[in-house]
Amino acid sequence: MRIATWNVNSLKARMERVEEWLAQKTPDVLLMQETKLADEAAPAMPFSMAGYDLLHHGEGRWNGVAIASRVGVEGVVTNFGDGPVRRSPGADSIAEALEAEASEASADEAPAGEAPAGEAPAGEAPAGEARMVSAVCGGVRVVSIYAPNGRAVDTPFYRAKLAWFERLARWLRETQDPAQPLVIGGDFNVAPEDADVYDMADFAGATHVSGPERAAMAALRDWGLVDAYRLHHPEPGKFS
Repeated sequence: MRIATWNVNSLKARMERVEEWLAQKTPDVLLMQETKLADEAAPAMPFSMAGYDLLHHGEGRWNGVAIASRVGVEGVVTNFGDGPVRRSPGADSIAEALEAEASEASADEAPAGEAPAGEAPAGEAPAGEARMVSAVCGGVRVVSIYAPNGRAVDTPFYRAKLAWFERLARWLRETQDPAQPLVIGGDFNVAPEDADVYDMADFAGATHVSGPERAAMAALRDWGLVDAYRLHHPEPGKFS
């Protein structure tokens, strides 16, 4: 069984490339993140024509996660089972268009008061965003996640990111069995080890490499997960 993961950074913008890639690589399951679509706008028909069922969980803002499977979709869970996420404005609203444009900016380029790509404005907790969807596909529980960016250490965004990882860990402890087939794929926004960045000096004091973030990743491994990329690519100079 072949399972792939891809941060598409707008499924609408990348759809043609996704279709080409599916035809070339034919994975059994594709996990996608940062779709930037509301559920009603998700392109189910193109995936169906390619032989895939599409499970989409999104608000039409800067996040959104999805699963495309050609081996079935069962036992769906969204948002850790905590209920519906908030809803964004309608697809034609000026506010949503401005949000989509702003989300393309990097964290360094975002104007004061605006959130970088993948990050909610201040006061909007990641717990209320579409960042987790899961299903059983071909007998394997797969989970597509889009972890919060965290923006900067010791900010509300950073603390919300750590809380989100704790929610993921609690969901695993309470609902899953590490002895059963399980794959979590997506954009973790954490470099687990120094070898996972090209130069640690460039990341001193930054998010993605801080001790608490790495501890959150270590907790997932301690529960029973394995870093599949490093399992097959232990050599230096390789990055997932």
